[in-house]
Amino acid sequence: MLISIDIETAGPSPREYSILSIGACVIFEPTKTFYVEIQPMNENFQPEALHISGLSLEKLKTTGLTPRDAMRRFADWLEEVTPREHKPVFVAFNAPFDWMFVNEYFHHFIGRNPFGHSALDIKAFYMGMTGSCWHETSMSNVTRHYFGERHLSHHALQDALDQAELFRLMLAETPRRKQEDNESLRIPQVDD
Repeated sequence: MLISIDIETAGPSPREYSILSIGACVIFEPTKTFYVEIQPMNENFQPEALHISGLSLEKLKTTGLTPRDAMRRFADWLEEVTPREHKPVFVAFNAPFDWMFVNEYFHHFIGRNPFGHSALDIKAFYMGMTGSCWHETSMSNVTRHYFGERHLSHHALQDALDQAELFRLMLAETPRRKQEDNESLRIPQVDD
């Protein structure tokens, strides 16, 4: 089960900075969504990170869920949307960034990561699919190709939905996808 994930954080490292929000959707069933805002674990932040997301540490201290409750709800949602015979697959644009935070929070707060220890990176997929150079895989270059002048909102749920759309469009362009219906895509169930 391919799950598009986006997070907004207070900075670049899960050791020092908090996840502030998580958005997710099932890539081929984008009406199945998850969104949560989370109380910061500390006062650390980089001004540009808060500026980009528009989130406030002070507000989240009172309106956000505790990290433990947020990750429990996320794990429950993943279990609900993932068929028993499948495993959720973490899909994101620049997946290493989002995955490292989500992995840290899952292990710290509930003792396990439902995604395992791997993720599917849309940037790397695009590079392999198109034969482009790494510097050509920036979000602005890739979205310009698929979305024209439309930009990401930096709201975790909307960005997860946009990433899901972007990935579906990429899959439709691959030689394999041209021969098969998108709904038939199945990721083999192998150990991470």
